[in-house]
Amino acid sequence: MRSHSGLYIDAGYLIAAAATRLTGSSLRRGVDVDYAHLLADLIRLVEDQSGLPILRVYWYDAARDGVATPSQELIALLPKVKLRLGRVGVEGEQKGVDLRIGLDMVGHSRNGAVDTMYLLSGDDDLTEAVEEAQALGVQVTILAVPARTGGHHGISRHLILAADDLDVIDVGLLDASVRAASAVLAHSTPSPQVDIAQSQPSPADIARVLTVPPRITSAFDQALPVARSLAAHLQQNLAELSPTIEHVATKTFDAWATTASDAQKVELRNGRPSIPRDLDRALLVDLSGAMGEDTLSDAVRVELRAEFWDAVDRP
Repeated sequence: MRSHSGLYIDAGYLIAAAATRLTGSSLRRGVDVDYAHLLADLIRLVEDQSGLPILRVYWYDAARDGVATPSQELIALLPKVKLRLGRVGVEGEQKGVDLRIGLDMVGHSRNGAVDTMYLLSGDDDLTEAVEEAQALGVQVTILAVPARTGGHHGISRHLILAADDLDVIDVGLLDASVRAASAVLAHSTPSPQVDIAQSQPSPADIARVLTVPPRITSAFDQALPVARSLAAHLQQNLAELSPTIEHVATKTFDAWATTASDAQKVELRNGRPSIPRDLDRALLVDLSGAMGEDTLSDAVRVELRAEFWDAVDRP
């Protein structure tokens, strides 16, 4: 039986990471992608590195109710490409994509369909699937999108440790197929760097102290200075974060506005203060990345959304 390689692509990671490198925002609509060219180049890359013909490219993405969009259908029509769809959750997040990737990797390893796997994803949840494929005799290489500051973009440390190799895709390969609109590129400056404290008080913690009924005895009097100190600390942290928050909010709006119609822009303003899910998710993901924090406090989220509307209102 002839040996083959397989390419497993997490489209959410690939496009969001490529968009971040070009525009500073992970919003996918901020970039235009020539999928036929991109996939042909990735197939060539895998075949050249593995020395094996590719069996198939598995393209994993999410869609509302699991129904393919027109662009996803076009990808499915490309030669040697298999479209695998998860769902879009209520908050705009992918659902079921990692599970499909893991099941396919393990299944193909068990069936002997491929001898070498290339996984284009950075998700920590795929670590166990990588290790199971290896236990079944398959080599697994992680393909990473290059970061704008050098190195790789968003690959889990556990995933790197588990894989047989890590290869960062050449910038030229991506630039040949993924382009940002000029309006987005005009604002594509590096995100401000800030020194984030290891921990900061939660607004909920402060609120619990500040809203204690006045009739509570001296315990409240003793706690009030602490609460005021925590509130001051929180305000100081927000002030330090302000340039980064403003930068992320502006980037995300610019990336969205580049491809939005006049009617969509009017709809966005008319829907205020509600922010569309894809926009809100991009805001939170990009700020988390800029801060190096997995969880954003309530106060930071409020400030981020306020800055977004400031960006919308700018002429």
